[in-house]
Amino acid sequence: MTIHANTEKIRRFIIDNVETHPADIAALTAKTFGITRQAVNRHLLRLAKEGVIRAEGATRAKRYGLKPLLERHFKIAIKPGLREDHIWREDIEPLLKGVKDNVLNICFHGFTEMLNNVFDHAEAQEAEIRLIRYPNKIEMVVHDYGVGIFNKIAREFHLDDERHAILELSKGKLTTAPRGHTGYGIFFTSRMFDLYVISSGKLLLLCGDGHDFLVEKSADEKVTKGTLISMSINPGSTRTAKGVYDGFADVDYGFTKTVVPVALAMHGAETLVSRSQAKRLMYRLDQFKEVLLDFKGIPFIGQAFADEIFRVFANAHPDIDIMCGNANEDVDRIIQITRASAASIAGKGGVKR
Repeated sequence: MTIHANTEKIRRFIIDNVETHPADIAALTAKTFGITRQAVNRHLLRLAKEGVIRAEGATRAKRYGLKPLLERHFKIAIKPGLREDHIWREDIEPLLKGVKDNVLNICFHGFTEMLNNVFDHAEAQEAEIRLIRYPNKIEMVVHDYGVGIFNKIAREFHLDDERHAILELSKGKLTTAPRGHTGYGIFFTSRMFDLYVISSGKLLLLCGDGHDFLVEKSADEKVTKGTLISMSINPGSTRTAKGVYDGFADVDYGFTKTVVPVALAMHGAETLVSRSQAKRLMYRLDQFKEVLLDFKGIPFIGQAFADEIFRVFANAHPDIDIMCGNANEDVDRIIQITRASAASIAGKGGVKR
């Protein structure tokens, strides 16, 4: 490898990792490439002079972060006749010159979908819009001060609480305005971006790397008024909106597949052992033909929980293909035992893995 090529590789590594390692990026880079801290510091200094990264603090306590290439922040008053595509063309698209078509299309999709949700669902008077371009990502933020998305879903669907609303939102095909919306918007948008975050009240839903995570803010953290949605994507991404749609559609392009993060069915430190928890997990999944239950982060499930899914629900919906992913040995053992029991009773095969 030439010196120039290695330099570019080191610079790209710093840019891609500095936000998650603000205090130890020099040590991490030195270890990764087998070079000295002094050599890394020269790269850091040059990136800082070029305006790519920023540095704060004294030498031993220095922290680094990415410096925005461009940042815009404005508010819009929500009133009848306002069109999200008009705001995109007038205020957002001109800030994305030079962005590849596939990434630009994803940004268009995400921005217009989320802003339209504010118009139709948020019951808000105004919205704040932010667009920030970094060397390695484009970030768009839409923040309204309305009723809050999780609160509204829980209220409209008479759900247990806002955490249950997050579980339902992650499944897709959920809307509080069925006459004007399909319920597809958030599900597909969250899978187009590298990181998609919804913050409302004390709860955050983080979607990224093929998984959804629920985060509950601590008592001393600031509550998010209304709903704040943040979407970010690497400008070099090869992902396409069509590719995301095709991943969850059948041959007739219907929304027939979904992935359900089983961890969203857990509240706090509880374990998944009861039939009521399983019923909450499987609620509305009869709307799909293929369901992948993602057991990532689930250490254990109880027999009653498994039986409700893999025997009771499966027998009641024989045309639905229920699959499992990321199950550890203990969880997989319970699933296999339940499948075998269901097969011996019904005389047919169990759930696919």
